[in-house]
Amino acid sequence: MPVTKIYRYSSIDAAGHRGKGTVEAPNEAAAGHLLRQRGETPLELSEAGKGLDRELKIPGVGGRVKLKDLALFARQFATMTSSGMSLLRSLAILEEQTSAPALKKSIGELRAEVSAGASLSGAMAKHDKVFPRLMIAMVRAGETGGMIDQALEQIANSLEKDTALRGKIKSAMTYPVIVLSFTFIMIAAVLIWIVPIFENMFASLGGELPAPTQFLVTASHNMVWIGPLVIILGVAGTVTYKQQMRTNADFRFKVDQLKVKTPVFGPLLRKLAMSRFSRNLGLLLNVGVPVMQALTVVGETTGNEVINAAMKDVQNAVRDGNTMSSALRTHPIFPAMVTQMIEVGEESGQISQMLDKVADFYDREVDSAAESLTASIEPIMVLVMGTVVGSMVICLYLPMFSIGQQIQTN
Repeated sequence: MPVTKIYRYSSIDAAGHRGKGTVEAPNEAAAGHLLRQRGETPLELSEAGKGLDRELKIPGVGGRVKLKDLALFARQFATMTSSGMSLLRSLAILEEQTSAPALKKSIGELRAEVSAGASLSGAMAKHDKVFPRLMIAMVRAGETGGMIDQALEQIANSLEKDTALRGKIKSAMTYPVIVLSFTFIMIAAVLIWIVPIFENMFASLGGELPAPTQFLVTASHNMVWIGPLVIILGVAGTVTYKQQMRTNADFRFKVDQLKVKTPVFGPLLRKLAMSRFSRNLGLLLNVGVPVMQALTVVGETTGNEVINAAMKDVQNAVRDGNTMSSALRTHPIFPAMVTQMIEVGEESGQISQMLDKVADFYDREVDSAAESLTASIEPIMVLVMGTVVGSMVICLYLPMFSIGQQIQTN
């Protein structure tokens, strides 16, 4: 198979409309020929990534597509296709309107591949770092059943709901993160600037410092290396954690197990996982994705390795002739309500509808849990911050009491 390259072009068609984008071809001549076959006359044609066209990339920055951008893309795509607009015309408009650079580039490549004869799902599969597997599987099922517009509509609904849920989780987490960050900054400021002033004052008065005060003084003296060490360890720990989460399935399994068992955040994360599981599985089954493939995709797109492992067991059970609900009962992460609703769906032949009801229920539960979490975390954070500040003030003023006692005795 010949090696292909990406060429950027600007062109004009027979009606005088100008266009620009990217096209994939073995060489520049083939790229020009492909454009002329599409009825476009190339005005400019150059290989992407060469000379002044080269993109500057910073590792870890700018390469990801935000979920809200993907949700907007899916909604606009669904609206255009449902109105009867062709895939190529829809992709051309979306490429022009999209502001996210990584998504814009992927849409341009999608359009080039579809115009060359590839299916939309096949083209998306080549960009699986941008388009989720759930989206690719649903588009493929929509293409097979001749209902690509309905599949895109359901994808848009799913991504919009997922975006809203993530926004609520982030809102619940914002307050504690800000308070904890401010607390650490305040501790560092006290150790660097306030403690030395008290130390000089205590030295001029004489006497031995109490153990808590001496601890603060020692920490203040060593902030020169403690501060950078904490930062280095924090960065190294974050990088190692992300790498392990990306490459080590056993590590992800243990972390996700721990997450759903934590006292405060565990119930919220479990409800969020149930919402995604039910929504994704219901969507896939509703558009006609085979059960075995749907279980695989759901396990990989829920974002929880515990559910992913459970889906593998469920696949084996279904392959052996057992029902999905009976297999799910063996996994404690799935509440009884979920397995009962799925069992009713299996008996009535309306499993996708039952899964949608379960997802709606857990969406409301996540909303309620996020609000409750925000309300309960605020006093806890105030208490933590007050405890830290109070402890440091007491440690700094302890020598005052001993000095006062010495003055009284003298």
